[in-house]
Amino acid sequence: MPTILILIGLAILPVVLLTIYIYHKDKFGKEPFGMLVRAFFAGCLSVVPAIFLETWLMGTHLAAASEGSVLYYSLYHGFVVAGFSEELSKLVLLFIFIWGSKHYNEYFDGVVYAAVLSLGFAGVENISYVLGSGDFTSSLYTALLRAAVSVPGHFLFGVAMGYYLSLAKFEKRDHSSNLFKTLFVPLMMHGTFDALIFSRTLLSEYNPVISLALFGLFIYFDIKIWKAGKRRLTRMQMKSEVQHWENYQYNDDDGPEMA
Repeated sequence: MPTILILIGLAILPVVLLTIYIYHKDKFGKEPFGMLVRAFFAGCLSVVPAIFLETWLMGTHLAAASEGSVLYYSLYHGFVVAGFSEELSKLVLLFIFIWGSKHYNEYFDGVVYAAVLSLGFAGVENISYVLGSGDFTSSLYTALLRAAVSVPGHFLFGVAMGYYLSLAKFEKRDHSSNLFKTLFVPLMMHGTFDALIFSRTLLSEYNPVISLALFGLFIYFDIKIWKAGKRRLTRMQMKSEVQHWENYQYNDDDGPEMA
């Protein structure tokens, strides 16, 4: 039992750390704890429709046809099975649980909620992978690898989703375009992320040179999405600051108060 608790703790640790990180990035009007729990629970719940959708997609003729080609398999399972199923499930739950909340009233809020929701998904997924890896050594390796790669990946997909969701919510210009990007951008990120991992893994035994090149390409891609994520965080912080002070009205008698 203690071993299982240690592995669960290791699986959850990167989720907790990234949740704390995004919470402290919210400079104006911290989100209520109850709303963060709600977003996290929605992320955990989004695993259910994602599993059903992934199971159905893996049973199609397209999935069967992909078995004969590394490229086809990697693209189909990366973009369609994993990327589409998981990001669509997260977005639907984000709309159901968060979109209409009165607490979602600033640009940066969308990033916080989408990131926390994605981390809820990543937490459940991480526990299942870590506990399903077999012996303790394999599980420990899986926990460390996913802490460095997969959980931050889900976090960054969530940042992108929340970024475009807030643009769609608070800006009338390009509303439809931003709403489309709310799914499309994290889907493209997720698909590329997984496709590079799948293809590199499949080729590792047969063509180590190409596998190594794909590993280098993955590292490059990972650095790029981290930089893009930090830019999105900074832009949303700036927009929230402007929004915060625009909503701040001064009352001559009572002093400053929120509108």
